[in-house]
This record gives sequence, C-alpha cells and structure tokens, in this order.
Amino acid sequence: MLTHDQVWSAIDTLAERQGMTPSGLARRAGLDPTTFNKSKRLAGDGRPRWPSTESIAKILEATGASLTDFFRSSGAEEAAADALPTPRAVPLLGFAQAGAGGFFDDGGFPVGAGWDEIAFPERRDEPVYALEIAGDSMLPLYRDGDVLIVSRASTIRRGDRVVVKTTDGEVMAKVLHRQTGKVLELTSLNPEHADRKIPLASIEWMARILWASQ
Repeated sequence: MLTHDQVWSAIDTLAERQGMTPSGLARRAGLDPTTFNKSKRLAGDGRPRWPSTESIAKILEATGASLTDFFRSSGAEEAAADALPTPRAVPLLGFAQAGAGGFFDDGGFPVGAGWDEIAFPERRDEPVYALEIAGDSMLPLYRDGDVLIVSRASTIRRGDRVVVKTTDGEVMAKVLHRQTGKVLELTSLNPEHADRKIPLASIEWMARILWASQ
C-alpha cells in the first residue's frame, strides 16, 4: 500500500531530479505554486492531505516522467501493483449527449449500452463516467478533446471543479464558488467567459470533476 509520506516523497524527489523545488515543479505543471508546499500536506487538525490524481498527472506530463519513475522516486515500487489496479472501462459521452434528455438514470449514471469507453486507472466505489470536451470555452485549463472523469455521487465543496447541467440542456464546466438555498454561483475557467449565478431550480444536475486526461 502506498503511504502518504511515500507519495509526497516521490513528488519531492521528482522535483529534485528536475533541478527544481516542489513549488517550481507545480509552476511548470500549470498548478498553483503552493500546491506541493509542506504546509499543504497536513490539515489543521493533523489529518494527512493527499495530492490529487490530476496534479500528479500534470507533473508527470510536464516532466516526461512515467508512473514507474514516480513510484521508484517514492521508494515504493513494490506498492505500484497494488496502488495502480487494472484500469476499468467507464462510459464516455460527449457534452452534446450529456445535455440531451434520456441518457441518465435516477442515480445520474448513463443508461443503455453501446457507449464509447475510456480506461480509468483508479479505485472508486461510486459510479463515474467520462465527458469529452468540445470547443474552447474551458480554456486554458481544458482543451477541445480533453476527457473529464466526473461523479455525481461525490461530495462537492466550494472550490471544486464541477460540470453542471441546467434544465434547458446547457452543460458547462466551472468552479463552484458558492451555493445558497436559492442560487448556485459558478466561476468560469476561461476568463473570456462570464461567471454565472444560476437559480437552484434551474439546475438539473451537478457532478464533481475527479480527473482530466490531457
């Protein structure tokens, strides 16, 4: 089993091998420079905080390192087989399909058969599915053709990246800024697109973005 200390050690070692600090590594990967700061590794009550799958994917892409390199950096190569289970296939939808009616059951999961699929190498008990980005409205974070893994069962908190569908069929990827009893406030990923305030009555569903394939 890969431990909390081993994961953070792998990030530190990867940064060192690239001649950078953890902050420099985060910056190169397009992340907030404080993402890997030591102060971010434990919560205020002492509970361990783990780096996200997305942030690890970004630093591997930015450095050209493989997952094998990453696990070797942690000193936990033997744990790799347990930490990376055989990828499972999850349904892949386009944003146009997600916006149309009749594609989801009451639990928010795609219904029917014949979907395209994508391999998702992570253990999760809740049902997840994939959405393929179309267009440039989510630049610079997500590009046309990128794939998002989302879950409508995951707990969503302020600051999480989410996909939202309105009752009129509009589907968008935003950042949850605030939710009150009447309205959902969303921050746009693309500065050229306005932030949104949408009445809760106009929200059909909201899903948390767990992972992005870029």
